[in-house]
Amino acid sequence: MSALTQLKRHLRPGQVYRRKDLARWSNAVDRHLRQLVDEGRLEKVSAGVYMTPRRTRFGAAPAKTEKLVETFLGDDRFLLVSPSAFNSLGVGTTQLHNEPVVYNRKRHGRFKLDGRMYDFRMRSGVPRRLSREVLLVDLLHNLDRLPEDKETVLPRALAKAGEMDRSLLARAVKDFGSARAERLLAHILQTA
Repeated sequence: MSALTQLKRHLRPGQVYRRKDLARWSNAVDRHLRQLVDEGRLEKVSAGVYMTPRRTRFGAAPAKTEKLVETFLGDDRFLLVSPSAFNSLGVGTTQLHNEPVVYNRKRHGRFKLDGRMYDFRMRSGVPRRLSREVLLVDLLHNLDRLPEDKETVLPRALAKAGEMDRSLLARAVKDFGSARAERLLAHILQTA
């Protein structure tokens, strides 16, 4: 069996691979990757990252965002946040955003993956899941980046913080917060 045939046998529809992961099944990985991309069996989604297209009746389906980001980072410790999620807090934000933010421990900057831009931001602490408390702390941290009037949003956000579970909010500030969020929430957390 040829190395290219062996490599093809390991490809699964919808999966995302790093070049180094595919190298173990190929004796000429760059040449084989180029052939597979030309055949349409692989798509290059970023430098050194490839996806096996998953066919649906509507055409090729994109890779799952979480799998794409995990493969790009080579790490599953990240938090994917859409700034549009701030709208769910009910503090006056209404904008829709196309560029998800990926909090992680490895990469910083804007990267295009599978035709979509992602804003990667390094943080020393990254929560496993997005809670309302973490989302509020993130909103306070990013207040200056939002297109809304911060003079309107800030008092509403602080009022919303006062309604939240203080212990969960304190944990979100400790694990994920910035000095700014900690300062803004200090008077609320002290009353706990």
